[in-house]
Amino acid sequence: MNFFDDFYQHISHNRLDKHLEAFRQAVDVRFQRDHGDMPAWKKAFGQLPDASPSVFNCSTDTLMIGQETDLTPDQHQQMIAGLRGLHPWRKGPFNFFGEFIDTEWRSDWKWQRLAPHISPLQGRFVLDVGCGSGYHCWRMLGDGAGFVLGVDPSPKFLFQFQAVKKYQPRAPIHYLPLRSEDLPQNMQAFDTVFSMGVLYHRRSTFDHIDELKATLKPGGELVLETLVILGDENTVLTPSDRYAQMRNVWSIGSAKATQRWIERCGFVNVRIVDESDTSLEEQRQTDWMTFQSLKDFLDPNDLSKTIEGYPAPRRAILVADKPS
Repeated sequence: MNFFDDFYQHISHNRLDKHLEAFRQAVDVRFQRDHGDMPAWKKAFGQLPDASPSVFNCSTDTLMIGQETDLTPDQHQQMIAGLRGLHPWRKGPFNFFGEFIDTEWRSDWKWQRLAPHISPLQGRFVLDVGCGSGYHCWRMLGDGAGFVLGVDPSPKFLFQFQAVKKYQPRAPIHYLPLRSEDLPQNMQAFDTVFSMGVLYHRRSTFDHIDELKATLKPGGELVLETLVILGDENTVLTPSDRYAQMRNVWSIGSAKATQRWIERCGFVNVRIVDESDTSLEEQRQTDWMTFQSLKDFLDPNDLSKTIEGYPAPRRAILVADKPS
């Protein structure tokens, strides 16, 4: 099972061609690491039936892959078993041949908040760092992107992405199990780069922003979405241990502080285009994500605070330009 040959073949004929070997080496290092659940994920993926979807639509809030009548009843049950084997489904929603996957996050709401504020994606080379299952990558393609690359180190998310790509194999969209720091250095190749839900997981916010900048062409656009707290440009929260039960949250700045960080890294025209609290309707437990979710990480007596006593999750979207 090789998910990456199509990517290598594709970029051998586009602007990423000179980085092909660097990508190959990075993937070989990352994906060859043993993971105890890999056999189960491969088995689950192998249960997905071969079928030709009569409809494929990635321009709608629910990503549509086929209709129920495209499968026999046996194939439908086989497909459900495969998709269940890739639980939990966190980013979506999806509809596979009539089976609605109600994911933990209403990722379509985030897309609705940011889409009016970014440059049109028509024909653009797009990179999505920390892409999860790839839901937003498909939305980028649905909005006209000419080439989309999603990167995320989670191998389970890779299989979830491939569960969709199986039914649209020729689409110019790819996923690599990499972190931003694994990418070839100083590519300067992408017209638009997204980083959504990554910044606060990085020990150095400035290193991450610099990595994103190095992937962008001169004049390219950065779209950064992250946790924020209320305050001025000097307000930063550094959790002593966990934040909303997450161990890997290093720092959370206000929206204005995040804006300043991006400016200090050399971006121009940095603007805060959205800021909103995360609701229990946007992130919640579902039949397709049965583990704990946001409500379990908040103070049951005061939902404005996390269980540790910090301000409850609030998120902002910032858009910036790399100088030409």
